[in-house]
Parts: sequence; structure tokens; C-alpha cells
Amino acid sequence: MSDDEHVGDASGKGGRLLGWVFRNLAGPPQMQGAVQGGSRLAREGWKQDLERRKQWSREQRELKRAQREARRGDR
Repeated sequence: MSDDEHVGDASGKGGRLLGWVFRNLAGPPQMQGAVQGGSRLAREGWKQDLERRKQWSREQRELKRAQREARRGDR
């Protein structure tokens, strides 16, 4: 393939045909209402899982911060 040949458009979507195929046949699922559409128990489980993930992230940030402070104190 030479330098002047170009496949797809500059945005990396692969052109009009592949764009249409992706949007209409192979596109991502619709996520609107995904959490609201489940049972109350499923929503509560999702919220608890999200809070656990956020707590873990906060703990990891605090651990890294403490490690940085300890390294600065050793200098």
C-alpha cells in the first residue's frame, strides 16, 4: 500500500459503510435505564458494589499518598 492510499476516514471509523454496520448491526448496547430497569435488590447490589469500588480507590490513593510522604521524610 502506497502512502497516497487511504482506507477509511481520518477519524478511524472505517468509512461510511463500516460506520453504518457498527451503528446498526454491531454497535454497543443501549445502556439507558440499565440500573433503573432492574429489581430493587439488583439496584441496591449495584450501588453497594459501586461504593466498595470507590472506597477501594480512596484507600489506594491514601496509601500512595502516605508512601510518597514517607519517601519525602527519608530524604
